[in-house]
Amino acid sequence: MNPPTPYLNFPGSCEEAFGFYKKVFGGDFGYIGRFKEMPPEYKVPPNYGEKVMHITLLVDGAPFLMGSDAPEGYGDPFNAGNNVHLSLSPANEEEAKKWYDALREGGKVTMELSPTFWAKLFAMVRDRYGIHWMISYGEPEQ
Repeated sequence: MNPPTPYLNFPGSCEEAFGFYKKVFGGDFGYIGRFKEMPPEYKVPPNYGEKVMHITLLVDGAPFLMGSDAPEGYGDPFNAGNNVHLSLSPANEEEAKKWYDALREGGKVTMELSPTFWAKLFAMVRDRYGIHWMISYGEPEQ
C-alpha cells in the first residue's frame, strides 16, 4: 500500500505556494491541471479558469505533496485548518469501497465515491474525528 499523500487546498494561491514548496523541498512538478480544462458540467467560476485544479510535487520521483485551489461550492468552504486532506490510492475498487464505507461511518461525505473525468473512482470524506480524506482509484474509462 502506498502511504497517504498530503493534499492541500488554497483560496487561489496554490501555484504560488507550490512554487515555494518546490524551492524548499526540491523535486519536480508532475501533472498540473487548470480549472479551464474541466468539462463544462463542472460549472467553474469564471475567475478560476487559470487557477490550479490539481498539481503534484514529486520528490525523488514519488508524490510528496498534491494540491489545488478551492473555489466556493467545491467541498467544504476554505478555512485555514480544514485545507489539508490525506489522499489515498487504493490498489483496486474493492479496497476503495472498503475504505470509503469505513471512513464515512459517523463522518460526513463531501463527495460520493463515483467515477470522475480524472479517476475511475473518487471520493472526499471527513471522518468522525474531523480528518479529511480523498480516495482516488485508477484512470478514468474513456
